[in-house]
Amino acid sequence: MKKNDKPIINHILDFLEYIDVEKNLGNKTQLTYHRLLKKFSDWLTSKNMASLLPHQLTSEIIWDYRVFLSKNINKNNNQSLKKSSQNYYLIALRNLLNYFADRDILSLPSEKIKLSKKRKDIKVKFLNLDQVEKLLLAPNISSQNGLRDRAILETLFSTGTRVAELSALDKDQIKIPPAMDELEISIVGKGGKIRPIYFSARCLRWLKKYLDSRENDTEKALFIRYKGQTNGSLRLTTRSIESIVKKHAIRAGVPIFTVPHTLRHTFATDMLAKGVDIRTLQEFLGHSDISTTQIYTHVVSKQLKDIHHKFHSGSDLKE
Repeated sequence: MKKNDKPIINHILDFLEYIDVEKNLGNKTQLTYHRLLKKFSDWLTSKNMASLLPHQLTSEIIWDYRVFLSKNINKNNNQSLKKSSQNYYLIALRNLLNYFADRDILSLPSEKIKLSKKRKDIKVKFLNLDQVEKLLLAPNISSQNGLRDRAILETLFSTGTRVAELSALDKDQIKIPPAMDELEISIVGKGGKIRPIYFSARCLRWLKKYLDSRENDTEKALFIRYKGQTNGSLRLTTRSIESIVKKHAIRAGVPIFTVPHTLRHTFATDMLAKGVDIRTLQEFLGHSDISTTQIYTHVVSKQLKDIHHKFHSGSDLKE
């Protein structure tokens, strides 16, 4: 490691170029990092530490910054920053320190920055398999819109994709194999991360029926609208897909909270319940942090506990 006589603040633009060129992160991600790190640079300036060098950064300085974040007031609602929001700023700073390590610039190790503990009362809303079946059967498949909607619902449940990832799919990505047993494709997910997704045989059957109905169109997008806009792309937006799912959820009589992300939650809990390990599920979902995936283990653990209480409580045995 080498000492560097350039202040931390002056390294930020170099870091943004680094995540652009070497990490291939998108423009929105770069803008987010710039915003998050600006808070740190502004704080250093307010503390007369604008000239602080990377090797001069200490755990005490990081602690003072964490205290500042915990007391920072959100101008929009006049409330303190949530723990999760505080963590975003700390994660950005961690990645800056990782950049220093990659460039052999002497500085504090990134693991010295501890994140605020997250609350564990996150509620994951999902459907049971009976409800999923009702939802999948809701579209009227005798119409073009209904056939498309059935393919959308099947794809959401089969792949566990985010709605933005589904909207971005192109028709030429779906090369259905002759046996129609399973299809794997690569997509670019959140944060520019590439991962594989898998289409089940059932899902492929509905995609084939849908694509067969579109043999004569030249639209690039996999899922399109059939009426309304006539100029430009006919690709369904994320909002359109959300409206489609909500419409069929109401028609099917499944819980009113049902949105595309509900099917992603359902995909995840179903996979875990069937024995998929947490690391594999993390890859399926495209989570960069395993703690994000672990919320589903609490759900499945409660399911198993409830099943044990219902079927194995010993209440049918004599005292």
